[in-house]
Amino acid sequence: MDNKQKRFFLTEDEIPTQWYNIQADMPNKPLPPLNPKTHEPLGAEDLYPIFAKDLCHQELNITDRWIDIPEEVRDQYKYYRSTPLVRAYGLEKALGTPAHIYFKNESVSPVGSHKLNSALAQAYYCKKEGITNVTTETGAGQWGCALSYAAKVFGLEAAVYQVKISYEQKPYRRSIMQSYGAQVTPSPSMSTRAGKDVLTRDPNNQGSLGTAISEAVELAMNTPNCKYVLGSVLNHVALHQTVIGLEAEKQMAMAGEYPDVVIGCFGGGSNFAGISFPFMRHNIAGDTKTRFIAAEPASCPKLTRGVFQYDFGDLSGLTPLLPMYTLGHNFMPANIHAGGLRYHGAGMIISQLLKDGYMEAVDIQQSETFKAGLLFSKTEGIIPAPESCHAIAAALREALVCKETGEEKVILFNLSGHGLIDMSAYDMYLSGSLQDYEVTDEDVSKNIAELEKII
Repeated sequence: MDNKQKRFFLTEDEIPTQWYNIQADMPNKPLPPLNPKTHEPLGAEDLYPIFAKDLCHQELNITDRWIDIPEEVRDQYKYYRSTPLVRAYGLEKALGTPAHIYFKNESVSPVGSHKLNSALAQAYYCKKEGITNVTTETGAGQWGCALSYAAKVFGLEAAVYQVKISYEQKPYRRSIMQSYGAQVTPSPSMSTRAGKDVLTRDPNNQGSLGTAISEAVELAMNTPNCKYVLGSVLNHVALHQTVIGLEAEKQMAMAGEYPDVVIGCFGGGSNFAGISFPFMRHNIAGDTKTRFIAAEPASCPKLTRGVFQYDFGDLSGLTPLLPMYTLGHNFMPANIHAGGLRYHGAGMIISQLLKDGYMEAVDIQQSETFKAGLLFSKTEGIIPAPESCHAIAAALREALVCKETGEEKVILFNLSGHGLIDMSAYDMYLSGSLQDYEVTDEDVSKNIAELEKII
């Protein structure tokens, strides 16, 4: 094999036919979600009012390692999958590192990010059940764009609540959603009780993912033949995203290497789970010793400074109680440009894996992430999304350690999306007006203290 080969692709026949369910292999299963009123464990049927039934069963499935990808979903995957695995020779040279750096390029999907992998699946299951309308929330807009497109593919009507600060910072993502036919509302809004309550307390509130989730869930529960869909955090979303890592496994074999370190940016966990879980199963089995690093913003450090605790997934307490690393559902993150990472909690599976030591986490200031993103764009030609810049920054840290030690490690990270609709953020960085935000210990302690009132 030519050891200077740069990109690795799979044929249509090699695209995975099943998703990988890591819950089946975990020695310690995630704790069950709880009914917010009774604090009793939820069954799949308890989730039926909110989600499509098939998704409810996927959410709580802790026994089946492999879940078949419906042919209708796989047919849609074939439009953009496999995504390329790329050896970042330019980045390696610029760093002067002996490390071999690879990235899985999920930015080539029709909507520019990995989010479409789950959006297509969730839209399909809703359509299969006879649902006509779906609601969701979105931060920076990647998930909202993906769901809007997937809804149109399967003939559904979509309503999206976009966090207000991102609605204003990223108007073109709003336009993309509307171009696909979705109704887009800045959150908090006056269209739901949850939104009205927030605006009554704070008329200038710029929103959070927790608030937008509350509004989307409320609309779904009050609209006939409508279900709520979610772009991260939940187990079934992580399941759908494993198509990323399953492809990457085959592509790394084509490259003749295996990762020593696997990295993903981290908001709720979807793209990190997607790239990591297929490789992590070999660590769980005791066959490999790969390190897995989740890179989160310093302004929303739930993995590095949060607590493992049952908490709501939304601001208003409409969702089940989830066992997660959390900063508290009332946490209002700073208005960073990585809007997709501004979520107060981590997914149940990832929280348990972190608790059990199968992975680690780092928090990174946004100025470091944009510096890393610009170096990547200059050396690899792709302008990354602000969220993805966190994974790049973490990869650079690892590569520079290799430069100091002389170790020739293999580093793999997930490029979860491109940043071509985020250029206002890059403008701010280049002009020197981008701020770093640090969460104080007092803020963290105050918010976490509120959790004791929940359970």
